[in-house]
Amino acid sequence: MPRLGMEPIRKAALVEATIAEIGRAGSLDVTVAQIARRAGVSSALAHHYFGSKEQMFLAAMRHILSLYGAEVRGALALAEGPRDRLRAVIRASFAASSFRRETIGAWLNFYVLAQTVPEVQRLLRVYQHRICSNLRAPLRALAPERAEALAEGLAAMIDGVYLREVLGQRPPDGAQAAAMVLDYLDAQLGAGSNSGDAA
Repeated sequence: MPRLGMEPIRKAALVEATIAEIGRAGSLDVTVAQIARRAGVSSALAHHYFGSKEQMFLAAMRHILSLYGAEVRGALALAEGPRDRLRAVIRASFAASSFRRETIGAWLNFYVLAQTVPEVQRLLRVYQHRICSNLRAPLRALAPERAEALAEGLAAMIDGVYLREVLGQRPPDGAQAAAMVLDYLDAQLGAGSNSGDAA
């Protein structure tokens, strides 16, 4: 069995360190040296692997989006029916792997950086397209005439919960966050006969 080289291990450590440092600072006002120190590598090696702090942040957001995508796919694989699929996407959006203080800080800065950096803006658009698509498909079966507007509204609410959580003082509560969005969904669709599993 081939041995895993040090480069992917160090890159993964730098990605996690980037998320942690941005979460600690609450902004992108961190240095490559701080990130490298947290990752246990030299600044020179960090620059060698990524080229710039911006590229390190992009790699961190790709990692976050990859984890989020895996959560959504796993939840959808177990869902039965359109309403259950909607709930699965919403719950996956607040899974512990994504809805933690460091990741929430990274999301806030993702939106800020997308205003000025085209590559970040493109990545944000990919995320926005995917979440709306994941919501729109089951909504077309439940409320075809309102599917587009409801998908946009739910996606905005999910993002809004993340942005609001940036100012929170307590550890993020993914179950509570999901329940709030699910309540909004049920209010829009009508609770229906299977609303008991909404939270």
